[in-house]
Amino acid sequence: MTSKKHKIPWPTKAVMEQIYEKHFWGGNDSDFYSGKGSHDPKIIQPYIDTVIRFLKSHNGQLTVCDLGCGDFNVGRAFVPFTKTYVAIDIVEGLIERNQRLFKANHLTFKCLDIAKDDLPKADCVIIRQVFQHLSNLEIQQILDKLSAYKYLILTEHIPVGEFTPNIDIIANSQNRLRHNSGVDVLAEPFNFKVKRCDVLSEVILDNESRITTTLFIL
Repeated sequence: MTSKKHKIPWPTKAVMEQIYEKHFWGGNDSDFYSGKGSHDPKIIQPYIDTVIRFLKSHNGQLTVCDLGCGDFNVGRAFVPFTKTYVAIDIVEGLIERNQRLFKANHLTFKCLDIAKDDLPKADCVIIRQVFQHLSNLEIQQILDKLSAYKYLILTEHIPVGEFTPNIDIIANSQNRLRHNSGVDVLAEPFNFKVKRCDVLSEVILDNESRITTTLFIL
């Protein structure tokens, strides 16, 4: 009798590289495409507007670290309202492409594994629809580093109504919605400690799921 083999997950870097190479998030005519959640105006415009308001409320003097910047269709809107902006992604080709396309004196791109590597110093960290694709272990590894920041702007795609938070997955192109789950960093097993949190924006997509952006004061 043979024992059932456990599926060994790919390294997250390889997963994300394949997502872009195979266009799992769409954009077959693009070199790199971070999906509808980074391009649909109904999704991104309320988010962009609220984050810009937050950055303006600090007179454009915040240093910002964007973890999982993707194709930078969204992040580019924030650069003019910051003192410095560091945009990070795990896919090297994507970072090289962003460096060619987006330029500002106070903008830099870095290729890092945000779960494993040291993160740049900043006042505010932005994490938009990244955790939902990662394992709980990777999420915890990232959360452990965030006490170094003053502010966290976190966006997650979660179910409408009651759901079971933080069902574990292996890193992949999908999120936890098919498990009626979503990431809630304040719930078990993370129990992330914050001083305060406020919902900045929320977009209901199909009466079953929503994209919620929360500002955490750390």
